[in-house]
Amino acid sequence: MIYFSLFLTSFIAATLFPAASEALLAALVTQDYGVFLLWISATLGNTLGSCVNWWLGKESLRFKEKKWFPVSDTQLKKSQMYFQRYGLLTLLFAWLPIVGDPLTLIAGVMRIRFGLFLILVFLGKGMRYAFVIWLATSIA
Repeated sequence: MIYFSLFLTSFIAATLFPAASEALLAALVTQDYGVFLLWISATLGNTLGSCVNWWLGKESLRFKEKKWFPVSDTQLKKSQMYFQRYGLLTLLFAWLPIVGDPLTLIAGVMRIRFGLFLILVFLGKGMRYAFVIWLATSIA
């Protein structure tokens, strides 16, 4: 149940809703739980939450033909090309506060290939949680 709670907290933290998955992970690491299971629960939950953001961004393109859609087709294509050329590696930083969650949404809007998105986001979030675990065990 602890692992699922961490998974769920991490999932919610990756959406546009605020949650403190790092604090929960750090607290659990100092107790008698499997560190790998804690790491994988947090990483998978947070990565899947980012996948929801990617999907929402991708689905928002259904409205691009509407007058009220804030970006023209030309601007969108230019932005997609720019993001695919220069912005892909920023997905490694999808864990950052404030900018990380919107970045995963923008990746969906920019039609970043899901497989590539998944790998980059998983790596970045996995490294962040590994650092949290290292820090929590170093301090405790």
